[in-house]
Amino acid sequence: MPPTKESLDRLKIDRSAAPAGAPLGPRIAYIVAVIAVIGAISWWFQRPKPAAVRTAAAREVSSAGGTRTLLNASGYVTARRLATVSSKVTGRVLNVLIEEGMKVEEGQILAHLDATNTEASLKLAEAQLDSARRGLGETQAQLNLANSNLTRSRSLAASGNVSPAELEQAQAEAATYAARLARQQSDVSVAERQVAIWKQQVDDAIIRAPFSGVVVAKSAQPGEMISPVSAGGGFTRTGICTIVDMASLEVEVDVNESYINRVSAGQPVSVTLDSYPDSRIGAKVIAIVPTADRQKATVRVRVGFDQLDPRILPDMGLKVAFQSNEAPTAASRAIVVPQAAVRRADGRDVVWVVRDGRVERRAVTVQGTLAQETTLAAGVNAGEKVVVEGPVELAEGARVNELP
Repeated sequence: MPPTKESLDRLKIDRSAAPAGAPLGPRIAYIVAVIAVIGAISWWFQRPKPAAVRTAAAREVSSAGGTRTLLNASGYVTARRLATVSSKVTGRVLNVLIEEGMKVEEGQILAHLDATNTEASLKLAEAQLDSARRGLGETQAQLNLANSNLTRSRSLAASGNVSPAELEQAQAEAATYAARLARQQSDVSVAERQVAIWKQQVDDAIIRAPFSGVVVAKSAQPGEMISPVSAGGGFTRTGICTIVDMASLEVEVDVNESYINRVSAGQPVSVTLDSYPDSRIGAKVIAIVPTADRQKATVRVRVGFDQLDPRILPDMGLKVAFQSNEAPTAASRAIVVPQAAVRRADGRDVVWVVRDGRVERRAVTVQGTLAQETTLAAGVNAGEKVVVEGPVELAEGARVNELP
């Protein structure tokens, strides 16, 4: 039976009953989602960037049995006897008899100064001395004659052949010549001392080595003026040369005051010259200077060589390893990291270890440092990556980006 028109009208949608507006729930959810996406994007671009660091892997090494190193430091070779030789008087240099590198003995002549005026004054003083001595001889002869006349007058006076006035005159004459002789003897003494003064000044024009050593610097040339004091501006030298006693060479080390408790007098030391890194020289601590440098926070330590080596020269740079006084230990294994990886924080030695892209601070025990590598007794395991270059303000757990 075909559908009727009435049944078909029932199938039409009645739009007159449609709601006035859509629900608010979906719109709010959509807006919240958009805000969350915008916030996530903003956080992504403004989030803290990982710090760029360079790392190195800690490695395990086997240390041979021997004396344990307590502290490593750097220092310089110094000379206890070093002098810039000058003159006692101001004068012009006639000649210089030394060159750099020359060995000299104590008292050896190094240079001569112009002593022409001083030698002339010496000759004048010697002539005055000779004249005084001749006058002394003449007065002595006159005194002898006066004493003979006085003796004769006394004999004649006893027999009444000489008047008292004549006797008194003979006595006065003898006393006069005696006084004149005494004065002239004093004049001769003064003249002798004057001659000695001029001789000393002539000798002062000869510059001699104060001790045996090696000439390391030549400071004056013939024709220049030299003076024991800074006078005459830049045209006057204050020294002829510089001499170093090579037998007085020792090591001067500035030790951080935090580690000075590891150093003691007489402690054995191993010295390695920067110029000869493969050679070790035996030494020992001479003394710890009992004062600290406020600016550098260091204490100066004097170290003496057990045996001098011709390769050791003044002002050479070197590395020193302060050894333990304990008996040698058996072979052991230790961890080695670059020296730059070890830092000071809160009074302790620490390193930053990188794990899963984040840094972790570790306290370590330092055994020693040599050739830009630090040996650790504890705190880091072999194979762990430590930060050797990075920002100073690293924080525990901070994300880092390892540079290639």
